[in-house]
Amino acid sequence: MSARPGGPATAAPGPRPRRSRRPVRVVTVVASCLAVLAAVAVAGVRALGHEPSVTLLANWTGGDERHFREAVIEPFERKYRIRVDYQGSNAESQVLGADVEAGTPPDVVVLTGPGELAEYARQKHLVPLEDLVRHADFGPSWATPLTDGHVYWFPLKADLKSIVWYPAGLGERELRDAVRRPAAWCVGMGSGATSGWPGTDWIEDILLQRHGPAVYERWASGGLSWRSPQVKSAWTAWRGLIGAGGHPDLVRRALKTPYQSASDPVAARPRGCLLEHQASFIRGRPAWRQTDGRYVSSAELLFGAAPRAWEVSGDLVALLHDTPQARKLIRHLASADAQRAWSEGESGFSVHAGLPPAAGSGSAWHRSLALALRDEKAAHCFDASDAMPPAVRDAFAEAAIEFLAHPDRLDRLLGSLDTLSGTRGLTWLPSVCDRT
Repeated sequence: MSARPGGPATAAPGPRPRRSRRPVRVVTVVASCLAVLAAVAVAGVRALGHEPSVTLLANWTGGDERHFREAVIEPFERKYRIRVDYQGSNAESQVLGADVEAGTPPDVVVLTGPGELAEYARQKHLVPLEDLVRHADFGPSWATPLTDGHVYWFPLKADLKSIVWYPAGLGERELRDAVRRPAAWCVGMGSGATSGWPGTDWIEDILLQRHGPAVYERWASGGLSWRSPQVKSAWTAWRGLIGAGGHPDLVRRALKTPYQSASDPVAARPRGCLLEHQASFIRGRPAWRQTDGRYVSSAELLFGAAPRAWEVSGDLVALLHDTPQARKLIRHLASADAQRAWSEGESGFSVHAGLPPAAGSGSAWHRSLALALRDEKAAHCFDASDAMPPAVRDAFAEAAIEFLAHPDRLDRLLGSLDTLSGTRGLTWLPSVCDRT
């Protein structure tokens, strides 16, 4: 999923009330003793020959976590006799930031944002993967070399974003008519601390389909102004499609609705909204399962053209703590076998070059999306906000929410994003598109 928690920085703790020296000294002594006992316990476990372990942080919980454990992690544990201490969190960026700050990062992490990972790489928290992962197994938009020449991540799971979902049985004429009605769009901007990213997905995809991968990449890499005609027109096109500024009831619903629930009215009686611009992972939601959700490319539906580029996203694996166990896990997660096992659950897609495009795909919709991810006639461009520096990504999401509520503030919002993007010291990716 592309929910986007905050970046690696964490806020400094505020002042604490004064306490007497004696209790502080006692607490310190007790803490030191506990630390020594913990170290002795760990040494004892190792001396007894208990299996080694590797820590892994990712954002999968619930059904996705169960599938990940059963299909990917448990085979690794059985093969190598290495225990995987898995932590799944919907706020994994905040968890990772706190762990790095405390000097206790996980061995391996899975994040949706290459921009966030690039910042960790700049701070020397990531280990290069060239000797562990074959770069040829993944395209350049998935395993992006940074300016230092190193590759620090690869995708375990991929998703397609340049698509619009609709219920089975909706005729072509009904589909075309629905596009022009703001009430027909299912929109939910809520995602906890990362609210707003469904709006950024809209804006990114409109820009990509209207102006192509070259313009998109310049913008996503920090080389094109937010106030440029191309970028500004993407915001105004989104406003027109969903009725911002003219349909306050729709805006209120979109702002209050979690993205996971946006499609619920599709399965209601009478039926509410009909269309949802959302990534391929949303097909697992109950409403789309119940209505046998179908999809059409956003380029075809919105602009009447075959897609020349697809916006994509992914769950990217990176190494923070270089241990023998962690290196084995990295190789396992990058293997064709592990990638196939993940995709067989229809929880996502693999873009591993050693697998057929539709490996593990059962249903027709899953096979066709898998083929689109390997479409050699079109470019594949990574989600722009995920690729941006975390501070810019988060500000973009906040601006999408404010624009939805107050479209008249667009110039000010874009000016603020330009100012932020010009801040010195930000880490921008050199490339986000594969240019096929």
